Amino acid sequence: MSEPLEAQPLLVWSEALRDYDFGPGHPLTPKRFGPGVDLVRAMGVERVLEPVEADDAALLRLHDAHYVELVKSFSDHPWQPAAAGVGTGDVPAFHGMHEVSALVAGGAIGAVERILEGEALHAFSPAGGLHHAMRTRAAGFCIYNDVALAVATARDAGHRVLYVDFDVHHGDGTQALFWDDPQVLTFSVHESGHTLFPGTGSVEESGGSGAPGLAVNAPLDEGCGDETWWAVVGLMLPVLADMFKPTFIVSQHGCDSHALDPLAHLRVTTASYQRANLLLDGLAHEHAGGRWLATGGGGYDAFRVVPRSWSLVWLAQAHLEVPRQTPADWRERWNPAAEAFGQAPLPIDMIDPPQTVAPDPDVIVSRNLKRARESLMRSLELQASC
Repeated sequence: MSEPLEAQPLLVWSEALRDYDFGPGHPLTPKRFGPGVDLVRAMGVERVLEPVEADDAALLRLHDAHYVELVKSFSDHPWQPAAAGVGTGDVPAFHGMHEVSALVAGGAIGAVERILEGEALHAFSPAGGLHHAMRTRAAGFCIYNDVALAVATARDAGHRVLYVDFDVHHGDGTQALFWDDPQVLTFSVHESGHTLFPGTGSVEESGGSGAPGLAVNAPLDEGCGDETWWAVVGLMLPVLADMFKPTFIVSQHGCDSHALDPLAHLRVTTASYQRANLLLDGLAHEHAGGRWLATGGGGYDAFRVVPRSWSLVWLAQAHLEVPRQTPADWRERWNPAAEAFGQAPLPIDMIDPPQTVAPDPDVIVSRNLKRARESLMRSLELQASC
């Protein structure tokens, strides 16, 4: 017997999302959408949610009115002096940047609304996960913080929201936006800010006076691989969920922690991504009635890593087995573009084989697990003191 329609995950997608484009040479390339969405669809997608632009009222839930107007100004006239993080090397201005950024935000908000209405249990917005955007400025390739707006939508509907951030870069924007919010717990596992942008995300960052212990960070040493990453995630997430008792989960699945990613220094593989996706699915059904929105995020190996990472998220949400290999016709279709982009050949295995990266030395695993336990205990003690 097939699952009921509402149990099938929504894929949030529109061809217009390709317009989130900072230009040739920028690391966050829209080229990832072609092979990425194509591989996700090949996994058996049946339900697609066409996003609509978030209006000003929706954006102003978290963003400052002056900032929204500034983005609109750059959207119409990109060649202005840089302001509020827009027009920089990280966030170059481009025509239509407000409209497509509002479309990304509207997709995440709309997905949460469909889940709240009971039309779906899970949804996946691969173009989302723009977690560095702040209330009054852009940062780190992010203009509007779609994933935080999704969290706020669920929170304003009365939910306790667990936000999980797997991106290799600390989820600083989302953490800041909910720093004092007792209805939201933010958890970020990332490469340490000592070696990577944005330089934040230490164990000591644990929430404001209104939400002590509800910002939880797991910074990892550069060079950490599967053993360390999964040991930390597998330790911390179940404990945090048991303690916080979320009724809605929102996650960010940046895959720039992968060993092939050119912008960071971890050595994680798709094997760990799959374990983490299944863990989140289990926690969603155990604690939150299944309510789970997943988003994309960073990932700069646009052909070999991003498509498989996105597909693994959707497969976990669909409760389907992961095929052993990527489809041959998908590889044939996208190999020429991957070769032209310097990211070929496309991988045959959906899950990276164990020999993909060398194991972490025991001392590395031990040191990072110790730090994770300290972060976890700090969170639990601060919450208990309230």
